[in-house]
Amino acid sequence: MHSFLKPVDFVVVLIYLVVLIAIGYWVSFIRKQDDKDNLFLAGRSLGWGSIGLTMWGTNVGPSMLIASASIGYTTGIVAGNFAWYAFVFIFLLAVVFAPRYLHSGVTTLPEYMGKRFGPSTQTILAWYSIATILISWLALTLFAGGILVGQILDLPMWAAVIVLVAIAAFFTIAGGLKAVAYTNVFQMLLLIAVSLILTVAGLHKAGGIAAVYENTPPGFWNLLRPMDDPNYPWLAIILGYPVMGIWFWCTDQSMVQSVLGARTLEQGQLGANFTGWLKILDVALFIIPGIVCFLLFPGLEDPDEAYMTMVTRLFPAGMTGLVMAVLIAALISTIDSALNSLSTIVTLDIYVKNFKPAASRKEIITVGRYATVAGAGVAILIALAIDSIKGLNLFDIFQAVLGFLAPPMSVLFLFGVLWKKTTTRAANFTLLFGTLFSLGTGVFYLWVFPDEKYGFWPHFLLLSFFIFVILAFLTWGVVMTDKNRVRETVNSMDFSGMQKPTRLVWGWWIALITVMVSFYIFFNGHS
Repeated sequence: MHSFLKPVDFVVVLIYLVVLIAIGYWVSFIRKQDDKDNLFLAGRSLGWGSIGLTMWGTNVGPSMLIASASIGYTTGIVAGNFAWYAFVFIFLLAVVFAPRYLHSGVTTLPEYMGKRFGPSTQTILAWYSIATILISWLALTLFAGGILVGQILDLPMWAAVIVLVAIAAFFTIAGGLKAVAYTNVFQMLLLIAVSLILTVAGLHKAGGIAAVYENTPPGFWNLLRPMDDPNYPWLAIILGYPVMGIWFWCTDQSMVQSVLGARTLEQGQLGANFTGWLKILDVALFIIPGIVCFLLFPGLEDPDEAYMTMVTRLFPAGMTGLVMAVLIAALISTIDSALNSLSTIVTLDIYVKNFKPAASRKEIITVGRYATVAGAGVAILIALAIDSIKGLNLFDIFQAVLGFLAPPMSVLFLFGVLWKKTTTRAANFTLLFGTLFSLGTGVFYLWVFPDEKYGFWPHFLLLSFFIFVILAFLTWGVVMTDKNRVRETVNSMDFSGMQKPTRLVWGWWIALITVMVSFYIFFNGHS
């Protein structure tokens, strides 16, 4: 890969990063001059457009670009299920979860669970959040970033990950991360523009959409595959993705935060609907480049190189460097955000709350720094462990790992939000036992008895569904056998005055549902 890069590409990368650092110093100066100007407080004033773009933008990043092109290269459009099937769970967020979240007046989802079940559940949820940050934010981002840096510099994974962490550390010290934070929207738009240009240029070089359709293998344009499909059989998609979808779209703080900041429930519901419309673009922007790469550059030794292969072969020198710089900067931003979140949870939700409530500011900062260093070290080890997984490409690894994180949270929120009888004991059981059981199963599936070698496992999405069903049954059992279930339910919350979706909201959701069902009808039966 690096043989296709020109000196000008590396110069552009260097200039881009230096400019970001300079912006960081400038931002720091401005902030010192006018500290009262808080640019980040939404104050529950977000409209539907801001909410929709924020939710979709949070879901767009370098990892997604690289992974989606990889799966498009190997299997075609089937990965579009992870974008288009999502409308069902965004709908659940809009009409089921969001009304309850907003009615309760909370600002975070752990706060909602604390209000519902008490401080013990909120503390356990903090530990779950740490595990989620370490695995899904840090380790998977480092793994995807390691693949990218390794492709650019021709480095092994361990060296590429260390280089990425070193760059992130340098940016932290130099103040460049302030610039990354301020330019995140611009970088997101740039990534989307790059993918759009890449799609158009690739389709043109391949002879147009009709030529791409005619020359791809049978079944490349089917969203639902037969049961004997080795990659994504339809039953695995239908049953397994909902577990992940509920967790990601209805319970993940980073996704739901903008809805919580809506100025009205209607605006929040319309914003979620707008996200569903924007998700339609995912296939064209992120998966089609991989399919086109399959036609233009067949026989890639590593499908994970599909995205950068398209960039280096179709873009001129200099522009390739710009794409590399934006990808690296976006990765650094994700890593820094994850480390900051980890540090905040460790210091405030665990250390101060449970060990030293009267801790000084200096002590809190010290603990936060230790947590950051330790978190980075653990994430590097997890990333290297993920790199040892055999038989799965980057996209599959992402979905498999997330599939083992999702079941406990999906069960907890479904029971906690929808069933008033759910008790604190049941909630804590789901978080403690459920997390250990789900992650433990994942360790056995991915490393101890890997499916590639032993072959007795069901598809990882079906496995996620089975874990979900087991945890749901056990949680129900704990509730029904809990003699003190009325007393231990801290606050089932009164939703009698909760607002209902307006006609406008229902109208837009009916339109989206109609379009998505049409897509599923159209993108099936191709051979």
